[in-house]
Amino acid sequence: MRHFLLGAFLFLSACAEPLFQTPTGPAVTTPPETLDPTPPPPPPPTARTVEQFDTTSQEDRIEAITVVQRTGERSLGVTNVSLGSATDPGIWIKTAQVTELQMGRAVYLVTGKSINIELRPSGGEAGSASQLSLAAMRLLEIPLTDLADVEVFAN
Repeated sequence: MRHFLLGAFLFLSACAEPLFQTPTGPAVTTPPETLDPTPPPPPPPTARTVEQFDTTSQEDRIEAITVVQRTGERSLGVTNVSLGSATDPGIWIKTAQVTELQMGRAVYLVTGKSINIELRPSGGEAGSASQLSLAAMRLLEIPLTDLADVEVFAN
């Protein structure tokens, strides 16, 4: 029995990190690159509801739904989307359909609803699924738990 206790003690004392404990201190995160000169703030650490996580302003939402089809706009194709990080503010889509940050438009194929949106490169393989921001999902009226098909256009 003493050998077992001694072995367990030595095994556990060799751990550099305490077991079953979370790191302490504030998380260090850098805001994502964006084209928005005045991006919405990140949600507060106490955010628990959709409304608390969606920090886009009324002006941002109005600008997103005021869709003007531009000359030279081109379809990048259809991508399957899911909800991206709810703590990443703004109206964006992370997709493998682009390799650089740019503005575009997204159309939810089920309803035909369309919004202006920031196209962010995901770094994924061509044809891989994409992620939509919480604000974009709400504006397109896509249920937050759905996987949906969205057509993406580049300006």
